[in-house]
Amino acid sequence: MEKFDIYLIGVGGQGIGLLSEALARAIDHADLEVQGVDTHGLAQRGGVVESYIRIGPSYSPLIKQGEADMVIALEINEALRGTNNYLRDGGTLLYAATEWQPLAVRIKEDRQDVSAALAAECKERNIHKVKADKIELEDPRMENVVLLAVLAREGLIPGLKKGHFSLALQDLMQGKVLEKNLEIFSKVF
Repeated sequence: MEKFDIYLIGVGGQGIGLLSEALARAIDHADLEVQGVDTHGLAQRGGVVESYIRIGPSYSPLIKQGEADMVIALEINEALRGTNNYLRDGGTLLYAATEWQPLAVRIKEDRQDVSAALAAECKERNIHKVKADKIELEDPRMENVVLLAVLAREGLIPGLKKGHFSLALQDLMQGKVLEKNLEIFSKVF
């Protein structure tokens, strides 16, 4: 693979760090060159968490705005932000429809229909939009594994197969936690 840039975005507490690490390890298990870096900001206070993953040769793990081939978002407001700021025209957006309303929405100063805005943006810029189906989860932090399973099921990253993701999860978890996450992964896949 020449190069493939992925920008991941979510809200602190959603598991974006585990998602990016599992994805990077899956890429490594596929024998592809990978670089990545996380930025956490105010993650512990519900702030934005970002990760950058680059597949193929590169000199830096950071991705320039407007140049990501894919955006993976764990929250719909962040999906819109990531699409507007990082996703190139014609790229792919994978997102969870979870909504952690920003403060302006909660205090009724802003009533933006994020879903409609996201759909319009994707249509205008010819973006392939993939929404992860909502499933019942024992722990909402496991939604990151749902996104990994959709990523694998849809074949959104060339060269990555289901087994690469399973190996990555086995690298990062053990015992009951691993069993539950592999069960969710298999259910969605």
